[in-house]
Amino acid sequence: MWRRLVEPMGLLFGQMAQAAIQQGVALPLQNSTAAFTTVLLIDGDKVSGPMPVGAVPNTWLPVVQRLVSPVSDAGLPSGPLVMGILNTTPDSFSCAGQHLQAENAVHAGRQMVHDGAGMLDIGGESTRPGAQVISPQQEWERVAPVLEGLRHTLPDVPLSVDTRNSLVMERALAAGVRVINDVSALEHDPDALPLLADKDCGVVLMHMRGTPQTMQEHTHYTDVACDVVRELGQRVDAAVAAGIARGRLMVDPGFGFAKTNEQNTALLRRILLLANLGCRVVCALSRKRMIGALTGVTDPAQRDSGTVAASLAALPFGNPLLRVHNVAAMAQGVRVWQGVYGA
Repeated sequence: MWRRLVEPMGLLFGQMAQAAIQQGVALPLQNSTAAFTTVLLIDGDKVSGPMPVGAVPNTWLPVVQRLVSPVSDAGLPSGPLVMGILNTTPDSFSCAGQHLQAENAVHAGRQMVHDGAGMLDIGGESTRPGAQVISPQQEWERVAPVLEGLRHTLPDVPLSVDTRNSLVMERALAAGVRVINDVSALEHDPDALPLLADKDCGVVLMHMRGTPQTMQEHTHYTDVACDVVRELGQRVDAAVAAGIARGRLMVDPGFGFAKTNEQNTALLRRILLLANLGCRVVCALSRKRMIGALTGVTDPAQRDSGTVAASLAALPFGNPLLRVHNVAAMAQGVRVWQGVYGA
């Protein structure tokens, strides 16, 4: 199914986009204010175009329609959503140990919501390259008091838990979490798919090859952008086949996971290919090594300006989730982008 992909190009925004759609020279990109006028048709390793949307052969129209169809929001607020990162780990690549104490994490979460976060993502296991493996029980012991504190102080804010273990998923959902964010796209734990099929939460499927310990051994791609979309598409199909409604699914291309800096840059440049999957997109670039490679900034905590600049590439989707450490900076960037392109 995923051999054929369409890459949208020639973007227009706002009133200009609407006028072009009415004139029949552009198509809407999902449910955003953006429209695309030109496409590349990708069939395996064969690429045709660029060509105007009006010149697309009839046999390709069902594939083009995947880029146009509305995206379900999995019960989350519509529009761009800033997702604040709360890592309750001692060994994350950025902010290691800052939120290890539940009281500190809850305080930080409240500040993130004040700064513009539409949801919070809590993680108890570091998945940086070479990270130490911990048990699901240890992971839950880190996450549980933070969830309890956040549910008490921020009852209306959607919470996500970043986990690949079904034990943590089940307990987190019982505690009121609305989204499960799995870096393994539900491949790590065989109990995860059947568990989530019986729930109604949102589910983030992230692209990664191997494990956090081995992923940098799996960086060979024919075309990194197309390969990532196709491999994510297979995980979407597996989730749907297991009983998870497609409208509950979100996709994350996995910047920094089984990808070199050059591949991350190429993937970001062509991020709109993810529209082929028909799912809400999660863009998680915050403070990552690729930002350091592009800017020369070695301290992850000093990469927030680069994070904002890179994350704006996902705004044409209309409903992206932007997963960041510095919520205030990202929220400001989103407001500026919307002021220029969103109306």
